[in-house]
Amino acid sequence: MSFIESDVRTRIKICGITRLEDALAASRLGVDALGFVFYKRSPRYIEPQKAAAILRQLPPFVSAVGLFVNPTQAEIDAVVATCPVGVIQLHGDETPEFCQAQARRVMKAVAISTADDLKRASRYNCPVLLDAKAPPGVYGGTGTSFDWSLLKAYKHDYPLSLAGGLNADNVQDALAVRQWFALDVSSGVESLPGIKDLVRMRTFIAAVNGCRT
Repeated sequence: MSFIESDVRTRIKICGITRLEDALAASRLGVDALGFVFYKRSPRYIEPQKAAAILRQLPPFVSAVGLFVNPTQAEIDAVVATCPVGVIQLHGDETPEFCQAQARRVMKAVAISTADDLKRASRYNCPVLLDAKAPPGVYGGTGTSFDWSLLKAYKHDYPLSLAGGLNADNVQDALAVRQWFALDVSSGVESLPGIKDLVRMRTFIAAVNGCRT
């Protein structure tokens, strides 16, 4: 069944949460989801036990997303046993088959640089996050974007979200391309990697809300 983008509002996910105060501030500002990075090479990595402690203090109806890069199934299961996130975001080179095998809800991040990269995104029968292609060995969180005009005619049967270089100043441009299921921001609302800035979060969320119809 195809997902009809025009039937939904644009949701907001703030990724790379490492501190309780940032999680609570984002929740008060009205975000839909918070992302926790379980990739140890990331500057935004958080220990599962610490993430679990934050989850326990989140208000109802704020979703928790766990980000993994090329994990084994055992690694996912071990993290989720400690920190029961509701959605798994796979940000590496995971196959469509690996995504399909998950018992939990999955969003697959796909790095985009050219139109040919969209062919890879189409292989996944699940929600897809289109992100800017980073240097080898880096997976997101670079603060760079890509040519969003590549996406105007792109179709996918599942929800499409956008990441990569988003900030309050370019939200309107991102939403002019198409109706996104969600916008996923990390560095665009930070003062340092993993440290969120209250003013930038508030400004970003206000910019998205100002574009909603």
